[in-house]
Amino acid sequence: MRSDTDRKLRRILSDVLGLTEDQVEELTPDTGLFGHLPELDSMAVAGLFTEMEDRLGISIDDDEIDADLLETYGALLAFAEAKREAA
Repeated sequence: MRSDTDRKLRRILSDVLGLTEDQVEELTPDTGLFGHLPELDSMAVAGLFTEMEDRLGISIDDDEIDADLLETYGALLAFAEAKREAA
């Protein structure tokens, strides 16, 4: 069963990147993101984090964003869950 954050993050990725429902459903913790999904380019990254802040009710500082954060879906989800818990 998916957490609320997981469901919301999948919806954000779908909306921001234009991913299909099937693509979003296939995301696993090991699914590569930046460099693996052509839709997630440097321009889309800013939109992704803006939507995460708005829809998840979190604040993301510039110094928190690094390559590891966008390495896999699992890394991004863990970050989002930790931010929501701390909020």
